[in-house]
Amino acid sequence: MIRLTKENISWWLPPLLLMFLALLSASILLWLPNTFDDPAGKIVTIPRGVSFRAVVDSLNSSGVIRSKWALKTAGRLLGTTKSVKVGKYLFKSGLSNTEILNDLAEGKSRMIHSVAVPEGWRIELVARRFKNELGIDSTKFMSICRDSLFVRSKAFEANTLEGYLLPETYNFYWQTDELEIVERMIDSFKGFYSDSLQQRQEELGMSLGRIITLASIVEGESSVDEERPIIAGVYWNRLRKRIRLEADPTVQYALPDGPRRLFHRDLKFDSPYNTYLHYGLPPGPINNPGKNSILATLYPDEHQYLYFVATGVGGHRFSKNFIDHQRAIGVYRRARREAERAMKLSNGATNPR
Repeated sequence: MIRLTKENISWWLPPLLLMFLALLSASILLWLPNTFDDPAGKIVTIPRGVSFRAVVDSLNSSGVIRSKWALKTAGRLLGTTKSVKVGKYLFKSGLSNTEILNDLAEGKSRMIHSVAVPEGWRIELVARRFKNELGIDSTKFMSICRDSLFVRSKAFEANTLEGYLLPETYNFYWQTDELEIVERMIDSFKGFYSDSLQQRQEELGMSLGRIITLASIVEGESSVDEERPIIAGVYWNRLRKRIRLEADPTVQYALPDGPRRLFHRDLKFDSPYNTYLHYGLPPGPINNPGKNSILATLYPDEHQYLYFVATGVGGHRFSKNFIDHQRAIGVYRRARREAERAMKLSNGATNPR
């Protein structure tokens, strides 16, 4: 048994004090809560490629931590200075440096962003939406979508992913890798395009590319779900009778400055996508069609319609022959002139000279 004497105490006391101070310092560095007066929490953005020092600076300027030095030291002690996940974080008050560092390494407090991709958008618009919502590189996104080797590696007989980025709402972390986003959208398309739809496609004697191309035209023609199977039926009828599709959305896609209001001269624009000049379907999809347009193309209404034109008040008027179609065009033009006249009168009433 060790007897405590003055000599023993004087010998052991300094090391014990040092140990106590070390434990106290470690406790302060690692486990002392960082508090701030904001019950909603504070948002901190951690972009790609930033250093740990820059991360600490962001946390400090946002008021999440009480000491940059303390967090840097804690990061070195725990070995987490190189394991920070990219994203937008929502930090609550009262987290210790250890909890903050573990959060950054695991990404637990990263905010999920819902990004809605509308039906009928082209790759460029989809890329721009993800850039605005997630802070990604839109050029890199488009480059992946237009990489023919990558596209074919995903079992698509196409040169680009135009048509195969399924429109719906996706949940991603901020600055998710562009390739991960594209692959998620491809997976959504393949998940939707089930075995039963593939079987229906085979019954129609069409390739996947031709089905999606026709669906993209149907998508471009109408946003009214009830009309889509009718419009799909019109184009199926024209394909069977070898009548040019004469679909305005294909011209819009061909024009360098489209989409915009079409003029008669635009119908003569020389492009393989211009279905006013060329028979059959264009070389590929002209947008990314939604589920309803794909289903309408696979299961079109059976009828004798060969033509349709907008009513001018929503929806379309369908015709079986050219004479009735010309009458419908006349009705549409009168409706448009009346709408333009009413608008001018309204503008004159609200902005009197």
